[in-house]
Amino acid sequence: MITPADIRRARVLVVDDQPVNVQLLEYLLKTTGYENVYSTLDPRQVASLHLKYRFDLIILDLHMPGMDGFQVMEALKPLESESWLPVLVVTAEPDKKLAALEAGARDFIGKPLDTVEVMTRIRNLLEMRLMHRESREHGVQLERTVRERTATLARFRSAMDATTDGIFLVDAASLALVDVSDGACRMLGFSREALLRIDPVALGLTTAAQLQRHLATQGAAHEADITETELLRAGGEGEVPVEISWQWQEAGSSKLLIAVARDISERRQAERRLKHAASFDALTGLPNRTLFFQNLRETIELAQDKAWRVAVLFITLDRFKIVNDSLGPLLGDELLREFSNRLVRVMDMRDAVGRLGGDEFAVILNMTREQQDEPAHVANEIREALRAPFELGGQQAVLTASIGIAVYPDDAVDPGTLVKYADTAMVRAKEAGRDGYRFFTAGMNVQVLARLDLEVALRGALEGGQFVLHYQPKLELSTGRVCGVEALLRWERPGHGLVYPAEFVPVLEETGMVVRVGDWIIDQACRQIAQWNAHGLREVRVAVNVSSRQFVEGDLEGVVRAAIERHGIEPGMLELELTESALMTNAERTIDVLERLKALGIRIAIDDFGTGYSSLAYLKRFPIDKLKIDIAFVRDIVTNPDDAAIALAIISMAHSLHMQVIAEGVETRAQMAYLRRHRCDEIQGFHFARALPAAQLAQLVRQNRESPNKPTDDDSNVQTLLVVDGDPDTLSALHRLLRRDNYRVLTASTPLEAFELLALYRVQVVMCDQRMPVMSGTEFLSKVKEMYPDTMRIILSGYTGVDTVLDSINRGAIYKFYTKPWIDAELRDNVRLAFRHYWMEHGPYDDRKVPRTG
Repeated sequence: MITPADIRRARVLVVDDQPVNVQLLEYLLKTTGYENVYSTLDPRQVASLHLKYRFDLIILDLHMPGMDGFQVMEALKPLESESWLPVLVVTAEPDKKLAALEAGARDFIGKPLDTVEVMTRIRNLLEMRLMHRESREHGVQLERTVRERTATLARFRSAMDATTDGIFLVDAASLALVDVSDGACRMLGFSREALLRIDPVALGLTTAAQLQRHLATQGAAHEADITETELLRAGGEGEVPVEISWQWQEAGSSKLLIAVARDISERRQAERRLKHAASFDALTGLPNRTLFFQNLRETIELAQDKAWRVAVLFITLDRFKIVNDSLGPLLGDELLREFSNRLVRVMDMRDAVGRLGGDEFAVILNMTREQQDEPAHVANEIREALRAPFELGGQQAVLTASIGIAVYPDDAVDPGTLVKYADTAMVRAKEAGRDGYRFFTAGMNVQVLARLDLEVALRGALEGGQFVLHYQPKLELSTGRVCGVEALLRWERPGHGLVYPAEFVPVLEETGMVVRVGDWIIDQACRQIAQWNAHGLREVRVAVNVSSRQFVEGDLEGVVRAAIERHGIEPGMLELELTESALMTNAERTIDVLERLKALGIRIAIDDFGTGYSSLAYLKRFPIDKLKIDIAFVRDIVTNPDDAAIALAIISMAHSLHMQVIAEGVETRAQMAYLRRHRCDEIQGFHFARALPAAQLAQLVRQNRESPNKPTDDDSNVQTLLVVDGDPDTLSALHRLLRRDNYRVLTASTPLEAFELLALYRVQVVMCDQRMPVMSGTEFLSKVKEMYPDTMRIILSGYTGVDTVLDSINRGAIYKFYTKPWIDAELRDNVRLAFRHYWMEHGPYDDRKVPRTG
């Protein structure tokens, strides 16, 4: 009977030419109770050391100078001709696995080491070694057992080789292969001798835990145990999926475990084909009607959480029946395939496109509330993709499309109704003459009032006192105080209500009216500053946008001086925001004007920085106080590594040039938290406040000064784990499991939600599923690595796409990969080790921070 004390007293030798690896393994072994741990940096000493100490386990590196691991194993063979020496190969060369097993290794593990996995395998190998030793010490019994087993194997031989299935005989005492059938050799591509040298666990035949379970239930002889697994194929050519049935067989006083493996490759392929056929259109390869509706349903669920809009474009090819009848169904099918390819190129994502039947296709489009024109843009891109003729059997066919558009939640909230309404709108497009698109909602098809009518109304707006300024506050992130406002123009158009700038400012620019209106804005802003001062509201700096035409055609300096003197305000309370194009129109004149304004005390900011010239040369030449990061880089700053990198580069560059930075268009708490963490000075956007009339703005500033929007407490030492999985049950189970260890456990069902949580909290460990909406787990973690390189990133998934995972590991995107279903205790230990690794790298490390798991 093998006891834990026997295992602790086992002799273990660590062989590696790198001292750091030896020290790590020695530390792990000694701190977990092993009493006899030896080590050497010189592989040439292994054989002599083994003769002296008779080790129970040798942990061996493969790549070493002077004598590699293969040569060491060859030198050990004569010393262990009648015993079973476990050699555990540890190496960073996964392609050497088969060669190591064939050379005599009992198991193999790759670097970097997973400490839990290493210690588990060490214990399993020592148990098997000690069982072997017990058997050897009972020499007479062993000899009788061998004779009985040999006789049994001889009886099995003809039966084993008569079947095409792979048959593996495992000795219950040593847990080693003692014989295999010809079918097993053919199935896996090994010779019989090579196959018998491989450990059953390393082969994939079973796991150490399963073998122990078989041993524990050996009294239930002949009770079958059927499992599915993958067996190692010779030459590293992938794995063979098999169905294995396990049985016991008496061999005199010993027992044999018999594994019968049936190749199920064809069944697996058939299952994949059936699954694909059930979800994808056979002609085009696009999602079929069933899968399209499923994708649409999931998109709507996400849109509900994020307050997005979803458009469905229902597309039919005009006069397709005529082409199909004249050219024949084969060329008609080819036309549909070519059209589907063009459609996918327009959308960029195959999952967003579907074939609903015949010549009917549909597209799913995700939008924010502000992207009202996006469906029309995509519809026009689809129409444009049809302009090039289709080459069909030496003939050219030119087609157009009619497109109907319905929008969630404006038109409907469920997938069926949304597609139905898009279909209805498509019929309207056909009735209107084809080669066009129509929205289901009638109001969306009404054209904006004629340009002439808008221009005439604008010409009377200034004299009629129809313009008004609203003020959007700017928040200082370090203090949480309102530090200023931006003056934004609004038009109170009679009969139309409040009109926003996007609808009329382009007309002001084109007609030149922007110069006069711009002068009025500067004067009105100075007037408002004076009024706030008179009512005790001081130190509210007002920023005013200056257009290119106003700067070039107007007298900006004269207008500013006159307004300041007229209203008696401090020049420093006025800030001018200019675009990069305005600065560069006439650089020398611009520098001259800005330096005089700067000498007066006016502050100068660059608006929409990063979208124009973005030249370091002009930043050095112009007297600039502040850079304003354009909303284009802020909108996706928590989800897009490129946008985040640009924004952070702007912040770093501005600070190095002694400039302040403000980010515009901040609409979420996550965006604000991310910018605050990376030392952005100010923000403005809907998250804090929209643009308000002067009176409401004054009230907001007073409230803010009484109770500033203070930064949250530093949570850098709070152990935080983020779990990302699209399955609610999995999220719930992991949350319950990992909360036991006193982590702050955050959960997200989509990568987008996860990015928001990463921005809001300091996360040390990220664990995600591989298959998720929008992007895969490896894609998600690659982005996380770019934006949060210090995090420990783990995949826990039932999907084992080996190539993708290995590529991500090699690129450093993934710290570890674990499969579902998980073992609770092992997963908790692995997460604890991930946190320990994090604190060791990014300390100061405090062991008390790391909760124990149990």
